[in-house]
Amino acid sequence: MSRARQAVVLAGGKGTRLRPLTNARPKPLLPVLGRPCVEYVIEAMADAGVEEVFLTCGYRAEDMVEALGSGDQFGVDIVMCFEETPAGTAGAVKLLEDRLEDTFIVASGDVLADVDVRSLVDRHVRTKAVATMALTTVERPEEFGIVGLDDAGRIEQFKEKPRTEEVFSNLINAGIYVLERDVIPEIPRGEMYDFSKQLFPKLLAAGQPLYGARLEGLWKDIGRPHDLLDANIRMAERRGRAIKVDGAECNGRIVATSFSAGGCRIDGPAYIGEGASIGRMAKLSSCAVGSNTVVGDGSEVNDSFLMEGCSLGSRCQIIGSLLGDNVTVGDGAVLRDCVLGDGGRVERGARLEGQTLE
Repeated sequence: MSRARQAVVLAGGKGTRLRPLTNARPKPLLPVLGRPCVEYVIEAMADAGVEEVFLTCGYRAEDMVEALGSGDQFGVDIVMCFEETPAGTAGAVKLLEDRLEDTFIVASGDVLADVDVRSLVDRHVRTKAVATMALTTVERPEEFGIVGLDDAGRIEQFKEKPRTEEVFSNLINAGIYVLERDVIPEIPRGEMYDFSKQLFPKLLAAGQPLYGARLEGLWKDIGRPHDLLDANIRMAERRGRAIKVDGAECNGRIVATSFSAGGCRIDGPAYIGEGASIGRMAKLSSCAVGSNTVVGDGSEVNDSFLMEGCSLGSRCQIIGSLLGDNVTVGDGAVLRDCVLGDGGRVERGARLEGQTLE
């Protein structure tokens, strides 16, 4: 039933709240289980039958081109589109007006979306909607756009980032839409224009058929560093399995390919990247460890995310922290609730808590 051949993936954001992790990479390329976050969105489109993906780039666009290429690895054609000035979510689609066909999908490229898009498209076609919005539930709807539905799933009301007393639903806009080309003329040309703040309320006021549907799968905003950590942990839980590795006592769900272990313990959910080395008596729990990262003897990594090429000395404690690529931590150092940018160095025996270091 699905008939959306094209998708627009919005990937132009700077990810300022994720600094310093986005100083050297755009937000859509932040890793989840060792892969750029945006890849999960593109895969979801491919699984829904999409053949052509327009990827709108802004900040560090050259990194996006290098990372994703032509899209052959996903079975789609990726067309890179470069925004000289930010146009807003709907404004970015307006720029593609001459290239989009009757029914198409729009998705955010800087959230984790390991989801079923095909069922969303099927529902859109079945209801003859002009727009169908993917919805998900969250614990803090105040940070998002909330949506109210009638019994048939038709959207009755929106509220963008409501105050606590204004919350009427915990269903939020997940930033994935199936649209008819008929809505594009409603987007003004040459100005910042947003789907949820401007276009959808306009269509709703005009009585156009807008529908919402709950997403099936894992959707996760990665707006802040600890959201990125949670995305990795939840994906490890979703995709992991029980594994056996020489030199490691492994418990729970773990995603790993090949790594070396010298007598350690790993409690899932966890991700261990290729070529990682986990030392003797090291203890890892609820964490993600990037490829070629070294965890020294007797070190502990708990509720933390270590990106590629990190090096922990012996007897370190990394708790509730995120480390960018190639961070070095000296013997006996303790990091609690810290975020370190790429190439950071922590001296032997240092004790850091609640710090963000470029």
